[in-house]
Amino acid sequence: MRLLHTSDWHLGRTFHGADLLADQQAVLAHLADVVRSERVDVVLVSGDVYDRAVPSAETVQVATRGLARIREAGAQIVVTSGNHDSAMRLGAFADFLAAGGLHLRTSIDTIDDPVVLSDEHGQVAIYGIPYLEPEPARQAMGIEAKGHTGVLTEAMRRVNADRERRGSRSVVMAHAFVTGGTGSDSERSIAVGGVEQVGGAVFDGPDYVALGHLHGPQTLTERMRYSGSLLPYSFSEAAHRKSAWLVDLGPGGLERVQRLELPVPRALATITGELEQILADPAHEDVRDCYLAVTLTDRVRPLDAMRRLRERFPYAVYLDWQPQGGGTSHALRYAEAVRGRKDAEIVERFLADCRGAGPRPSERALLERALRASHPEREGRREEGAPVSAGVGS
Repeated sequence: MRLLHTSDWHLGRTFHGADLLADQQAVLAHLADVVRSERVDVVLVSGDVYDRAVPSAETVQVATRGLARIREAGAQIVVTSGNHDSAMRLGAFADFLAAGGLHLRTSIDTIDDPVVLSDEHGQVAIYGIPYLEPEPARQAMGIEAKGHTGVLTEAMRRVNADRERRGSRSVVMAHAFVTGGTGSDSERSIAVGGVEQVGGAVFDGPDYVALGHLHGPQTLTERMRYSGSLLPYSFSEAAHRKSAWLVDLGPGGLERVQRLELPVPRALATITGELEQILADPAHEDVRDCYLAVTLTDRVRPLDAMRRLRERFPYAVYLDWQPQGGGTSHALRYAEAVRGRKDAEIVERFLADCRGAGPRPSERALLERALRASHPEREGRREEGAPVSAGVGS
């Protein structure tokens, strides 16, 4: 039996405000092509189908079309829920959908109720462990053990009891942070009490463990892997080679695992330098169509920088400013920053800290007018009742 291990589709996610639905739809279409060309029997989705518990109508349509294409290409589909999904919403109509080849495992009650499929060598039992929120899952399972390790240990106890009774080849799908994995910036923390990781030994037993949650593809052991996310969802993933695992089960269990790279419709890139240099340098032309993060090093924060950047780089989505040699060596507390200073001096220092330069002469005049307008009683005391200039504050 041939399986395609995927996870963390995060349909509906945006990238620094950029809509990714078209990119996600393109990669789902590619998965359907892989199913057809590689003669895949089963596609696994190990959690986080959606990016939100209540996805938009457009996002649900993309998911429906993608799943339909995969099914039409000839594969059965097994899906579990992740920490971003609403397990109840995702699992709606599960019994009816199974008749059409879409098998949803989103409930604690179905952990030891596998999807059983057959090939010429016999049966393969595919167990879907949804993301288990520790405390609610512990209570539902009726166990004393706490945390992710506690509930996943109980889940695997149930899986292994059923697996040994059946005596068939087996696959487990789970959404968790397993010790030895490497995270990225785009995963939502599942830490409880500061502990989110579980030991790999929890998953001993099955022929293959298809993990989800971490967005970088990685191999923990030959039989336990993360496929990673469908697309890069943070600039920390710029170097990731997005992929899925092609898993072959023979008569005796796991035979081969092959990595298949997925297309990235729009790559990620980062640039650091002064604004004028970035805008003029022809060497940056190769990242013009990338989602771009720019770190400016100008000593003074440039005005209207993002608009100017997008004139050359239409997919610039993130801007940071780290002036060369600028900034204080340590953060001052508010009381220290204002102690013994006049209002005008405090404002000028604030501007200098924010943009690397104090106010220009025209700005200083405006600041003086604003300060006089906000504290007319102080002006009165200084100038013995002299009136504030006409038009101040208007």
